[in-house]
Amino acid sequence: MSGLTPSAALREYAFWLERQLADTYRVRAFREAAAVADALTETPKNEAEWKALKGFGPKTAAIAAAAAEGRLHESLAKRRAEGAVSLDPAGDDLRALLRGDLHSHTIWSDGGSPLAEMADVAEALGHEYLAITDHSPRLKVARGLSRERLVAQWEEIDQVQQGRGMRILKGIEVDILAEGALDQADDLLDRLDIVTASVHSDLNADAATMTRRMVGAVSNPHTTVLGHPTGRKLRPDGSWRAQSSFDAELVFAACAMFGVAVEINSRPERKDPPLDLLLVAKEAGCLFSIDSDAHAPGQLDFLTYGAARAVEAGIDPERIITTWPLGRLLEHAKRRR
Repeated sequence: MSGLTPSAALREYAFWLERQLADTYRVRAFREAAAVADALTETPKNEAEWKALKGFGPKTAAIAAAAAEGRLHESLAKRRAEGAVSLDPAGDDLRALLRGDLHSHTIWSDGGSPLAEMADVAEALGHEYLAITDHSPRLKVARGLSRERLVAQWEEIDQVQQGRGMRILKGIEVDILAEGALDQADDLLDRLDIVTASVHSDLNADAATMTRRMVGAVSNPHTTVLGHPTGRKLRPDGSWRAQSSFDAELVFAACAMFGVAVEINSRPERKDPPLDLLLVAKEAGCLFSIDSDAHAPGQLDFLTYGAARAVEAGIDPERIITTWPLGRLLEHAKRRR
């Protein structure tokens, strides 16, 4: 017996696909089918009836029908077996010490799933807290949140929080603007639990310009985390998008001075910052934050990748703020406000 409802089976299949960075449209079919299954008042009697439902195809119908019969479909069983293997065993011990994640995205900006679904999976993974950090207004390509939409998101967070043991933190991934200012009003930033500041534009600017921008953001009293510092990204052909040039010693010295954590971005196509810069940040005395930068629920499990990179760099877990209890984390985030 599988013990799964049809919707739970479909969502689990989507989770394993997301964990493997499968195409968003392919994943969406399973999550949308799960939503249809949740809304049914009568369970279809066989696979053909499942397939006749709007939003269902051969694979989704087969998985749902098997779950309705108390069976685990072979394709889901295969995904589950593959998922039982750690993403990176070198990170397993440190991953067990991580209490939460300070960088995640939902359908409010460029994520693929609703806020509640992200929270459900984070809680199932054992998170004590999850920061929702959708993008800020200037990043229109990622549907950055205006002032009004950010406040509206807080209302949804309050609703989704009800009845949960895990804390959903109100956050933002705020763009670092040309002169180092943050792309959101100070009064809103002051009300957030977590502010992750990242550069998303003009990544090829000269080193002096990038250094000035990053130090400006790090010195802002609202900034909690410096997100994916180099902006590098793995292309489909296996080559890397060039990382930004900046004075790493100066930027990381500023992070250490102001208590801003350097993000160890766990996405496998980012691995940002690379090892050489991680070691510079470590030598500078920086704090760190191991974050998933998840854009889908299954990607929340990417933390193991980041943990493995922290282990490789020899970073003391005590210097990783995502190993801290919630109270200590929040006190630190508001230390200069």
